[in-house]
Amino acid sequence: MRAGAQVRELRLRARRGAVQGRGVWDRPLGAYYLIAGSCLLITGLGLVMVYSASQVQALRHGLPSTFYLRKQLLAAGIGGLLLLCASRAPVRLHRTLAYPLLAGTMALLVLTQIPGLGRTVNGSTNWLSLGGPFLLQPSEFGKLALLVWGADLLARKERHRLLGQWKHLLVPLVPGALLLLGLVLLGGDMGTAMILTAVLFGLLWLAGAPPRLFGATLVAAGLLSAALIATSAHRMSRLACLGATDPGPGDRCWQGVHSLYALSTGGIFGNGIGAGVEKWGQLPEPHTDFIFAVTGEELGLVGALSVLGLIAGLVAAGLRVATRTEDAFVRLAAGGIVTWIAAQATINIGGVLGLLPIAGVPLPMFSYGGSALLPTLYAIGLLLALAKDEPGARAAVAARRRERRGRRGGGRRGRGPRVRTGRAVR
Repeated sequence: MRAGAQVRELRLRARRGAVQGRGVWDRPLGAYYLIAGSCLLITGLGLVMVYSASQVQALRHGLPSTFYLRKQLLAAGIGGLLLLCASRAPVRLHRTLAYPLLAGTMALLVLTQIPGLGRTVNGSTNWLSLGGPFLLQPSEFGKLALLVWGADLLARKERHRLLGQWKHLLVPLVPGALLLLGLVLLGGDMGTAMILTAVLFGLLWLAGAPPRLFGATLVAAGLLSAALIATSAHRMSRLACLGATDPGPGDRCWQGVHSLYALSTGGIFGNGIGAGVEKWGQLPEPHTDFIFAVTGEELGLVGALSVLGLIAGLVAAGLRVATRTEDAFVRLAAGGIVTWIAAQATINIGGVLGLLPIAGVPLPMFSYGGSALLPTLYAIGLLLALAKDEPGARAAVAARRRERRGRRGGGRRGRGPRVRTGRAVR
């Protein structure tokens, strides 16, 4: 009888576990843990692939093989602290940083255009020298600045019910974004400008902008992009390489074609970490723009799909945060971060696959580059803070804290009072 009762109890527990397992996504802290886990795995795998893809580059320049890895580890350490601080900070503190962050980013972008201060790297004058091998790209922080400032601005206007008027919906958000875009384009960084445009469109969409506004804006953005491409022979050559399978005259499609070569030789499980061939001088920028191609060659289809799955999981969790809140800032900021990550990943991977022009943007949290990693990890920390700000999540966090306090208190009571022993007094 006892054995039968135990079997029934085990079956009941299994059914309860199955029911709870189906509701994992609906748990209060489900999005929080999915965001944190995806970010940790993407960054960790990115460090491994940065080391594998950058060794040849480092040795070619007479540097230690771990040169780029050490710099990326330093950036990841600082970014991890930023993420931790951002995730623990109250949401209102992030909102107070909106205007200082925007003003500081614009000031740094202006400094890049001053001779002697700005540095030109790969045709883009959007860098500041910090001394020695350390460079700062202020345009990367422009994504974070536009996101936080735009979300705070629109949230305050929504609270006063002003977004129904076009002038309040567009001003000063669009002029401010255009000024930031102009400073980025002045340095020749069209890839970052595309992501800034995507963030702006995402904020306007989440704020409830009418569809006809997007139609007119898309036409204007298309005409501006066509003008910028037509006036640059470099950009025209990149556009002409869409779908190319041959380097072409003058090897103008060399990057895209050898990216496809790397992906095609990886197979299902890849050649093994460190065993890639294209990074030995055939594939330019293997540790930055084309690190996904090296990943496909060394880890195969399984590794490439794993990276895509982790990014998709992070985006899905961010969308859950944006759609389950009643706070305007939380909705706008979470949706803006998701738009940023998704747009940047799409542009990078689309260029690696030859489906989009090569824009020179890194794969978020995966490619080498401290200037890109720091603001991205801060944005993920902000997303974690927003995920914890949901009513259900707040209640779950508070309940866990009470449970931990109860366990500590119960443990002390279970041990009983401490008794001091010593020599008997005669």
